Amino acid sequence: MTLPWVDEERPIFPHPEDALDEPDGLLAAGSELNSRLLRAAYRSGIFPWYEDPQPVLWWSPSRRAILYPGKARINKSLRKTMRRGDFVITTNQAFDAVIHACAAPRAKADGTWITPRMRAAYTALHAQGLAHSLEVWRDGILIGGLYGVQVGAVFCGESMFSRESDASKIAFVCLSETLARHGFALIDCQLENPHLTNLGVQCISRREFLGILARSRDEGIDWPVSGHFQASFSTLKG
Repeated sequence: MTLPWVDEERPIFPHPEDALDEPDGLLAAGSELNSRLLRAAYRSGIFPWYEDPQPVLWWSPSRRAILYPGKARINKSLRKTMRRGDFVITTNQAFDAVIHACAAPRAKADGTWITPRMRAAYTALHAQGLAHSLEVWRDGILIGGLYGVQVGAVFCGESMFSRESDASKIAFVCLSETLARHGFALIDCQLENPHLTNLGVQCISRREFLGILARSRDEGIDWPVSGHFQASFSTLKG
């Protein structure tokens, strides 16, 4: 099987509906990864996922894990943690630290899919104002967070991390609530897993996802500031 090859100088992708059934969603490959490719991919409902020394692999799965903003699920344990902890929530204050923490090897994992060239490409997107981080602090120490890419009124989440129990969940629910208040249409979580399902994430078809993306990707919504995320936390923990 030969996958379509994406030229980094002319980032033209196959239509997502042309992705393979097995492995589900595999669409194309390429040799490089840069901010131009990422912008074109996310606007088309496509994301990179690979491990060195593989080529860059581009995906658009048939079932897309999503969260409608404002619909995150907060269970009793998480609510208790939020009420107990004096957390500070910020955005875009420590992007490098967040993506570095997300790239760190996880327990029961052999390595990381956030390769050095992937980190460099997303950091370039952040410098362009298109990739954002959310940070959770306690006593001035970064204990959790997440990062992703904004495409108009859609936020495409990439990864999150915790150094203390529930820290990434706090970032996620604050993201959900704040983006709802600011008119975002969707949070793209890409692939479902039990952790996300417990937070209220559901799956929709690729076709439905692409329809929402097409209607939302050109909306001019400013990214919320740190105070908006902190205000959401104060409301949610109450």
